[in-house]
Amino acid sequence: MSTIVTHSGRVVSLLEPSSSMIDAEDIGRALSRICRFGGHTREHYSVAQHCVLASHWVPAAHQLTALMHDATEAYVGDIVSPLKALIPAFKHIEARFWTAIATRFALPVDMPACIHDIDLILLATERRDLLCDDAIWPHLEGVTPLTAPIEPWSMDHAYDQWMTRFEQLNAQRHDTRMLKVLVEKEVAHG
Repeated sequence: MSTIVTHSGRVVSLLEPSSSMIDAEDIGRALSRICRFGGHTREHYSVAQHCVLASHWVPAAHQLTALMHDATEAYVGDIVSPLKALIPAFKHIEARFWTAIATRFALPVDMPACIHDIDLILLATERRDLLCDDAIWPHLEGVTPLTAPIEPWSMDHAYDQWMTRFEQLNAQRHDTRMLKVLVEKEVAHG
């Protein structure tokens, strides 16, 4: 079987996901329950919280994309990076989901560099605050963690914060589009 049923009851194809299968509440619900680092944290720290934090540290034009940057995990799970590297086909499945998500929410298919940058900064911060790991991570060399420590949220709080942030950013984007249409009409009648 190559489908899953989401919290809202949607049937989602793992092989051919489409934008009509994607739902923000399903994403928020799943991400709030998925623990980063395969669950190997001092306490539960959700992908949803990670995404909310990321959305506050990028330019306004990229905040919704930052909130959604790990949304594929709502459908395919959070596989730790070393394992992902061993499963080449997984990247293709994840890419198909990102395309469906990007289409659904009118996001760029190519992730902006600022999101990669904040992802690394958050990774360094999460490592410091949430992991029992003293190993050297070469990809974090020169990356400065955030000053403030991360305090993990409960799953329900993470869901509420993710949904609130999504609704805020989605409304702002709608307002911006409406303002643009009004300005264009004004100029046309000008």
